Parts: sequence; C-alpha cells; structure tokens
Amino acid sequence: MHDSAGAKMVALDPEFVRNQFPAFRQKDLRDKVFCENAGGSYVCRYVIWRIHRYFNERRVQPNGAYPASQQAGAEMDEARLRLAAHLGVARDEVHFGPSTSANTYVLAQAFRQWLPAGAAIVVTDQDHEANSGVWRQMADDAGIEIREWKVDADTGHLDPGALAALLDQRVRLVCFPHASNILGEVNDVAAICRMLRSAGALSCVDGVGYAPHGLPDIRRLGADIYLFSTYKTYGPHQGVMVMRGELAHRLPNQGHWFNADDTVKRFNPAGPDHAQIAACAGISDYVDAIYDHHFRGGRDARGRADKVAELFRQQETAILTPLMEYLAGRPSLRVLGPKRADRRLPTVSVALSEPAAQVAERLARHGILAGGGDFYARRLLQAMGVDPVRGVLRLSLLHYTLPEEVDRLITALDSEL
Repeated sequence: MHDSAGAKMVALDPEFVRNQFPAFRQKDLRDKVFCENAGGSYVCRYVIWRIHRYFNERRVQPNGAYPASQQAGAEMDEARLRLAAHLGVARDEVHFGPSTSANTYVLAQAFRQWLPAGAAIVVTDQDHEANSGVWRQMADDAGIEIREWKVDADTGHLDPGALAALLDQRVRLVCFPHASNILGEVNDVAAICRMLRSAGALSCVDGVGYAPHGLPDIRRLGADIYLFSTYKTYGPHQGVMVMRGELAHRLPNQGHWFNADDTVKRFNPAGPDHAQIAACAGISDYVDAIYDHHFRGGRDARGRADKVAELFRQQETAILTPLMEYLAGRPSLRVLGPKRADRRLPTVSVALSEPAAQVAERLARHGILAGGGDFYARRLLQAMGVDPVRGVLRLSLLHYTLPEEVDRLITALDSEL
C-alpha cells in the first residue's frame, strides 16, 4: 500500500482502517451500518488505550514532583504538541475545553468585554447554533449589532458577495462554518478569511462538520479562531479551539486571574479534564498510523495530515457517489446541499413529508443507524422552508464506511421511503 515519488495516489486500505476501531467488533454494532458520524464518530483504539492507561496509571494531579504526576503532565503536553503540529499551528494556540459549545460560550464572554459599544458581529443562518446563538445574545445585553449572512433559500449556499455587502468599519468579527452539519457543503474558508482581513474583521470558523474528514491546515486557511470537536474526530468528548497567539492575549482573560499570563489557561475558566486531554494524543496516533501504513518517506506532521486527508476525501467521494446517484433518482425526495459527491462532504440530509425521527426508527430495523431531527441547525432549516419539528433524515458517513454498507443503506432507503 506504499507510494513512491511521483506515483499515483494510493487508495485507503479499509481493512486496516476498521481494525483501528474496536466498535466494529462489538456485538451490538458489528452488523450495523453507522450513519450518525456527524453526531460523533467511533473512537479509535489509540485514544481508548491512552485514556485507559491514564485512569489506571496517571490519575493524579499533573506536573507535580513525583514520577506519575510528571508522566500525567507529559501526556497532556504531548496531546497539545502533536495536535498543534498536525493542525499547522503553535502549541500555545491550541485550547482544550469540554465541548465546542462551551468553548464558543467562553470566547463570546471575552468578546463581550473587549468589543466597544456599537461594534458589529456577522453570523450566519447556516451554522450549528453553537456558533450562532452565543453571538446573537450579545445584541440583547452588550450593545453589539448582530448582522446575519443569509443562505440562499433553495440551496442553503452562503454567497461571499452577500457577506461583502455586510462588511464595514464597524464589523469586528465574522462567525461562519467551514462546512454545514446539514448541507455537507464546504465553504471557501481561505477566500473568506482573506476578505475579512482586508476589511479589518476577525474570523471565527466552526470546523466541527469539517475536521472529521481531514484535519485542516489552519495556518493555510488564515482563520483567526478555528473550533472543532474531538469526539467527532475519533477521540474523547473534548472541544478544541485554535486561536492566533497574538489575539489570545488581546482578548480579556477568562481563567483565574493568576493564570492570565499562561496562554493555554486564559480561556479555560474551569479545571480541564486531564485524562481526556491526554487521550487526544491518540487522534494524532491514528493520523500517523494511517500515514505510515500507506506511504513511504518522511514528512513533517502537517504534511502527514495532508496526505491522510487526501486519502479520506478520495474514499469518502467514492462511497458517497452511489448514494447521491440513488437520491438523484428519487425526485420526490428533497436532498439539501450540493447534489454531486465530489462537491460535498458525506453528510447528507433529506427533507421528508413525515417526521424524520420516525423514518430513522424504521431504518434501525434494517440495521441502519441514522438520525432524524434539526441537529441544532433550526435557523438553516427554517431558512430553507423545512419544518424544524419534522426535521431531516441525516445520513453521515466517514472514510471507514464500506461500499457494501452504502449498498445496504440504499436498499433500506428504497424500502422505507
């Protein structure tokens, strides 16, 4: 499965990949087709090993005077260092928190204190509520103007031209998603961030829907703040917030006053979950294991992450193509977002004439594990004329989904829709 210089890119080895995830061998899951990855992926074995070891051998206060304590701190540091390297950023630009929603809430408190009265923030109606609601609340009690970058009602697309019309000298921050958790559409983050820098505005990018499909090069994207969730990237339930170091020290400290000079503690008002942070190094273990299995030649951590992301996207496009072709042949079904597999992520939402949760229940009888609901994107569904109470059927796949599982999914859909 190795490439050589100039050789055509190799294909992802699905047997190797699935062997990294114990869930595929569990009695209640091994014969099922898991289609709820956008809500949380399976956990890779490296994360499980690390958290098991931490709780068994390192469950003490970290960074103390004795060996177990020093080992505990070293494992937490390893997670921060290795994830930072895979993301293309500095160690002190990586902030851990209990979830992306919690990280965004803390971030909003910092901006609430920092922004002058009369400043404006732009949000979208394409976002998960975590990167929209906390900012909208500031209009009520902080004297901040909130402007909405609206999606196209038919397609859900965010037009950068519409954003340009919202920008002026009062806009200090623009919050938008890298990829919609409903539409599967990927926004051009690099181009949008360039536009914002030219306008003198900061960017806050919700990468929760994108990161599971390949860890992004955040420096290349140019985002000032980038957020994602490790429990959707094969790891424990943590949120990661990457923030430019210079900006982190311009914003008011949200941690204990005596930690104000420690960059990685400025946005953690509560004690971090030591074991889960340490276990996040297992995500880097997984990325490196995939790289080492498929490729020869030394690359730096970011280069390895790039190659693994290419493998993931190639595989995901291949498994998504038959599903999109099937849905295209069912014109009575409204598929939200781009219609071609090569123009979207494998997170597919279908608006139905009945409550989507009921359809998910029927699919479960076929061994298809899917979800129905609004998925915290009610504003997007409303903007597109979909009743949030009825919701959508969401079928979210990942690189470890097999082609034969997609065939089973299609067969089940044909039976129940």
